[in-house]
Amino acid sequence: MTERFPALRLLLADDEPGRRAALAALLDLEEGLTVVAEADSAPAALALAAHRRPDVAILALRSPGPGRFSLPACPTVIMTTHARPGDLRRALRAGARAFLPRSVSAADLAGAVRTVHTGRRYLHPDTLAPDTAVLTADELDVLELTATGTPAPLPPDLVRHHLTSATTKLGATHPAAALRQARRHGWI
Repeated sequence: MTERFPALRLLLADDEPGRRAALAALLDLEEGLTVVAEADSAPAALALAAHRRPDVAILALRSPGPGRFSLPACPTVIMTTHARPGDLRRALRAGARAFLPRSVSAADLAGAVRTVHTGRRYLHPDTLAPDTAVLTADELDVLELTATGTPAPLPPDLVRHHLTSATTKLGATHPAAALRQARRHGWI
């Protein structure tokens, strides 16, 4: 029996028309994913997001511009060819929920899209700086939810496990110290 995925409407922004068309075609082949809007710039993506109301936006812009790492109306996936120092941190601070290389397969991109649609974060290992690679996306999510006081949509035992794991990996003495360290590094 094959797994069924919910139907998701996507906005795709890429500043190279050929790559944008190829990526849209590949995403349309993935079960439950439909590209409903395409943009060639961050301003065009913002306008289309307000009008088309996609479930998830994928920004593959070479130069997204200041503060253009996410769209306010929907979860955002950032794709990059060459992440510069600080790009991951700025993207997370701006609200992006996923960060991955452009070289990722369509199936992996589809998985990232589905992950962020459920409210979770997806950080591809190839885009992580050595210090952030220590924590899993789940551990970062639980730290972020703890920081905002939002209950995690996970069983309490799993939340405790992720907090304990993050605390241990960061060499912190307790979850509050791990939280301060994650804030200091800009991960949350």
